Amino acid sequence: MSHVDMTERDVQQMLAITRDHEDKDPSHTLPEELLHDLWQLVPCDLLSVSGQDTPRWSFFADQDYTGEIASTTQGEALAGAYREHYWDASCSYPDRTGDLTTIARSADRVAHSSPHGDSGMLEDYVRPLGFEHDIVVCLPAGAPQRTLRVLFFRGPGSDFSDRDIAVLTLLRPHLQAAYITAERRRNGLVPLTPRQREVLQCVEAGYTNRQIARRLFVSEGTVAKHLENVFQRLGVSSRTAAIAKVRAQA
Repeated sequence: MSHVDMTERDVQQMLAITRDHEDKDPSHTLPEELLHDLWQLVPCDLLSVSGQDTPRWSFFADQDYTGEIASTTQGEALAGAYREHYWDASCSYPDRTGDLTTIARSADRVAHSSPHGDSGMLEDYVRPLGFEHDIVVCLPAGAPQRTLRVLFFRGPGSDFSDRDIAVLTLLRPHLQAAYITAERRRNGLVPLTPRQREVLQCVEAGYTNRQIARRLFVSEGTVAKHLENVFQRLGVSSRTAAIAKVRAQA
């Protein structure tokens, strides 16, 4: 990839994506606000979240975003075309190689497909949906060849840029963390931020708020606020109860 320049706006939008996104609808695979932020950062015609368990040929997530949550249910014919061309097409690259970290445009992935694989997928599956270009961010989902795919689609016109690849590569760990957090919420496990966990670990070690503040180079008031937020998230009212609940969720 050539040198990529990022603007201050790019950086601010990326920082917004790294925050803890709340979602009132637990059925969403990723929070709606997160998809909105991604859609603004990398403009596209459709942002799709798809969970694929290839060995069982089943799909455990299906969430679309086009500026608002959308529903674009695929017909049997399109689903059949996807399965028919999958192993010859470049979209099977993560499953064939185990490489889940490389983020590339469809045009860049042609080298990883059979001579006619991508053309078949394009003609029988992608174009009937109205698209020409895509980027796939692939995240592990707990088992070999079980992945969550965040797909950015565009219709005829300009392809995605090197800048788009760069920002999504940088954000990939945060998308993985957001998926894990959403899964924990769906399973009834309350997630804490890294700093909240750090404070609670100090509490478990027997440190007072003053000692925690010195260790973390923050004020006692900041430590107290972190603990207040921890208690609220966990639905408890004491340090002992917070530690017990986090242990139970481990």
